[in-house]
Amino acid sequence: MSQGKRAGSRRGAKPQRGFRPVLLVHALGVTAAVLAWGYLVYAAIDFGTEARGGDSQAWAFLALASVGAVACLFLGLILVARLLRALGITGSPTPPTPTDSPVAAPPSGGGRRAAR
Repeated sequence: MSQGKRAGSRRGAKPQRGFRPVLLVHALGVTAAVLAWGYLVYAAIDFGTEARGGDSQAWAFLALASVGAVACLFLGLILVARLLRALGITGSPTPPTPTDSPVAAPPSGGGRRAAR
């Protein structure tokens, strides 16, 4: 190896990779939510078929299955976003700073002379 002011590796230290249980919990949660969503969609289709056949109670089950499917899909998407953030693929949103506020528009009309 060379000696001197600029000697040494140009690469930084590698981050330690290991088992993180949080990632496993998020992945299992996404899997469970998507499987529940699929089952509820299948059930909603089945209840819809029965409701159109004349079973009036099936309309209530169709509504419940539809709301449950929407909730499961929403939960799955939230867990996917959390998983991507935990993996470092996406970052957390930054709150707006006071310098990000829009600049006040100059007064309309009058030109340069009126602005004095």
